[in-house]
Amino acid sequence: MALHGEADAVIDQPQSAANDYSHLGPLGPLMANPQVTEIMVMGVRDVYVEVDGKIVLTPVSFANDDELMAVIRYIVEAVGRRISAETPLADARLADGSRVHVAIPPVAVDGPLLNIRKFVRGPLNMEDLIRLGSCSESAFGFLKACVIARANVVISGGTGSGKTTLLNVLSGYLPDDERIVTIEDAAELQLRQRHVARLESRPAGPDGKEITIRDLVVSSLRMRPDRLVVGEVRGPEALDMLQAMNTGHDGSMTSIHANKPRDALARIETLVLMAGYDLPVRAIRAQITSAINVIVHLERMRDGGRKVVQISEVTGMEEDVITMQDVFRFIRTGIDEQGRVIGRFASTGLRPRVLDQLENLGLEMPEEIISLFHESARSMR
Repeated sequence: MALHGEADAVIDQPQSAANDYSHLGPLGPLMANPQVTEIMVMGVRDVYVEVDGKIVLTPVSFANDDELMAVIRYIVEAVGRRISAETPLADARLADGSRVHVAIPPVAVDGPLLNIRKFVRGPLNMEDLIRLGSCSESAFGFLKACVIARANVVISGGTGSGKTTLLNVLSGYLPDDERIVTIEDAAELQLRQRHVARLESRPAGPDGKEITIRDLVVSSLRMRPDRLVVGEVRGPEALDMLQAMNTGHDGSMTSIHANKPRDALARIETLVLMAGYDLPVRAIRAQITSAINVIVHLERMRDGGRKVVQISEVTGMEEDVITMQDVFRFIRTGIDEQGRVIGRFASTGLRPRVLDQLENLGLEMPEEIISLFHESARSMR
């Protein structure tokens, strides 16, 4: 649905001096507008944007296919990739870090498709996400404890649910004196530590073979990492990631597309099977159980907001079933007058095993969760 008043405001913005978007044609003003978080081009006529979590049709358009394809080729070729009828799909990024995905004919039936997920200038932190209602202070305090206790964390959720944003925030708790290796399809993580080795996959091209996420995970293990941060696992690299987590690279993090924490475990199991080894399901589940400590699940609400809705801990196996316990949940209580989802973040009252690991390392419990867990900590001694 077109919201014309909003759409006109979206493009009526001055060009940012910090970035040059002149090569993006009519998309330049949209890129310069901080309210726009994503741009979706549907052929030459329809350009949609996401503003405050809602999709709006703008009055922006391209003169013809040639103008749109010129913008697409500029974006793709700037990062050394190609787009053509023979290779009609491409992932890329802009100079400012924004993530780009392109599909052109013949796979795009009605004309070229271009998606730009804009880079958030300056990494968000815990306080930002609390202010936005994405999570509570105590739940973030627990996640902070997970990172400093070297728990292996998987962030799950649907497309656009905020997985990369949360991965960035949690990465901010990684110690400055550790060697961190990041692995991504398109580099967009914004780690602030100095000792960070960044790796990015590369599709096959005329001048070289494809470099996959799996290739990079294997390669990273020869780089003496203290922590691995994999932007997203979506293929057989899941097996290599599990093996890394199980062989001394604890405290690693990744994200995965899934509808629930339990579904995330099932998806990892499926991805491991894609590696081509004839592994028994029980053996895969045992690997998952020993490798993964915590799953953080996000959802995109009907009002466009992104929230952490469940934090679960993997506790072991009973026969062939992986067991889990919830540590925090978002409890929906209704919708306010502006149509926003309201609710509260609640602790389940169960003491997470990660806190024992924290104590074994001689580390202090984050102050955000002391009131929740200090009594249970005393009772365990």
